[in-house]
Amino acid sequence: MKDTVPHHLFTSKANLNVETLRSLEDRGISWRAIDRLRDIHEEPNRGPKILVLDHHLIQNHDPDELRTLQEDWGSEGIIVCSYPEGDEPPHVQDDLLWGFLREPYHGPAFLKFVNNAFLFVLGQMENERSRAEIKDYAIKLQELNRIGIALSSEREPERLLDLILTKSREITNADAGSLFLVETAPGNDKVLRFKLTQNDTYPFAFTEITLPIRPSSLVGYVALTGKTLNLPDVYEIPRDEAYGFDHSFDRRTGYRTRSVLIIPMKNRNDETIAVLQLINRKRRRDLRLDDAELAESYVVAFDPMSEELASSLASQAAVSIENNILYQSIEGLFEGFVNASVTAIESRDPTTSGHSARVASLTVALAEEVDRLDAGAFRDLHFSREQIRELRYACLLHDLGKVGVREQVLVKAKKLYPHTQELLRARFDFVKKALEAEFTGRKLAFLLANDRERYVEALGLFDRDLQNELELVDDAWTTILAANEPTVLEEGSFLQLLEIAKRSYQDIGGHTCDLLTPHEVSQLSVRRGSLDNDERLEIESHVTHTFRFLSQIPWTKDLAKVPEIAYMHHEKLNGKGYPNRLPADAIPVQSKMMAIADIYDALTASDRPYKRAVPLPKALDILRFEARDQHIDQELLTVFIEHKIFERGRILNPT
Repeated sequence: MKDTVPHHLFTSKANLNVETLRSLEDRGISWRAIDRLRDIHEEPNRGPKILVLDHHLIQNHDPDELRTLQEDWGSEGIIVCSYPEGDEPPHVQDDLLWGFLREPYHGPAFLKFVNNAFLFVLGQMENERSRAEIKDYAIKLQELNRIGIALSSEREPERLLDLILTKSREITNADAGSLFLVETAPGNDKVLRFKLTQNDTYPFAFTEITLPIRPSSLVGYVALTGKTLNLPDVYEIPRDEAYGFDHSFDRRTGYRTRSVLIIPMKNRNDETIAVLQLINRKRRRDLRLDDAELAESYVVAFDPMSEELASSLASQAAVSIENNILYQSIEGLFEGFVNASVTAIESRDPTTSGHSARVASLTVALAEEVDRLDAGAFRDLHFSREQIRELRYACLLHDLGKVGVREQVLVKAKKLYPHTQELLRARFDFVKKALEAEFTGRKLAFLLANDRERYVEALGLFDRDLQNELELVDDAWTTILAANEPTVLEEGSFLQLLEIAKRSYQDIGGHTCDLLTPHEVSQLSVRRGSLDNDERLEIESHVTHTFRFLSQIPWTKDLAKVPEIAYMHHEKLNGKGYPNRLPADAIPVQSKMMAIADIYDALTASDRPYKRAVPLPKALDILRFEARDQHIDQELLTVFIEHKIFERGRILNPT
């Protein structure tokens, strides 16, 4: 359209040069207009335009074409109608023309007209620019709020720092940037940890290092003084400044570092805890500055708005970093509490050392594998990082309630307690000594009643009878020792125990006593394992103690289910588990996972006084039997076996 309409164009980007500006000065155009023209000259594809059309063209021209031209130029141009002196100005819609210019063009009136026209266009452009800046500022403020929300919710330290640097560069159009943390080294000296760097033009391998804080470096100066540095060109830093720029990266890569903004990140106590460095603010975010000319043309100084936005983000980021450090400290403190609790549990029964950690490792590995499934019953089941952590804590603390179980029951390896067995052993020894004393008395009485010859003849009979009696006692003791083992008690052994219980002896006071007390018979008659019914109930009560103890902890929302998951790991799918005999659909899937890991580790753990470790194939067979009897989940067990989760039973590192 511009090319088809005959016109005179007073100025445009093409002819706005030093000569034009000097000519305007000579012709009396105001300094304000000329200064603004100089600014516009620095902006690509920008410049005020005054289009002068002859009056006969205006009269014969389609108004829609004029409107299209006007809209195409926007705020950068105006249309003026030129008409001969003595003629009447043509009739045109008011909004299509800025004004009328009489021919011929000469004298102060012409200069004043051009000056006013330029000022009008420049004013339009300035207004448009101001509106654009206000709009851009509002958008960036909204983005800053969104960034603040994101920073406050990020708990992973590395991701938090990466987010801070990335967003700082985005809102300032910075080509590159770095993040430094202020740390206390041994001896209480402050150092800078070069934690993170980003560069759109020259991404490079980065190694985290620590640096001494020196005022001669830009970052060191900011860290020491707490002052912001905004340098339009680091190659033009005055020599009398305390700080200077290290050119080594530029020399090595050919990169041209120009504008730099370095901001201290301060905590609530006004202490600098980190330093944010932004490099080369670009006119356009998508530019790559892979040659020096581009850097010269398209890198600009960080303007006040960029500095303000970056400083605001840095303030929010400093709070987030400090909160994150505090969060990590609290998490470390809690991790220490969990580990101390596990140590307290396992110190009561050293033979189970490492059980809780192995169960946690196995269960977490199973949950992570289930999370990756894209088919089967668990294809829609997924776990967040927080849920995995919740599960891990539940596993580590699943046996915490054992501190509420009597130690003698907890570590009971045989059916009889050690002290009971010792008393029983002493009783049998007493019975044997009593038999020997009794037969000695019989021998003496026989000797006194008979001559020596008959005594000698009868002595062998006495010794054989004594030996028979002693062997009966020894046989009874052997039967008791066999029955005392935590294996399946055979029916014959049970009958033998009843026979032994019928025997009696006289104590040192002459009182008749049972060789086995009813309680001892009851203990030795346990059909399976080493615990009688009361003791088994006491052991089973550990899950209730666990739930009660864990419920006293003010868990965060992310960890709220720890007590529940730990509470239900002994429930069975057939409703015959403990403590609440829950049906399968009432048992959390995390507890079902833990049940498999718990049984597997109990079977395969190193030899214990009351059992030997079960080989892997047999352990997996036992787990299959448990699934067949609906004690554990068959599909979870399939994942456990097919993906060889059992090979991952290592101690997890704290996370």
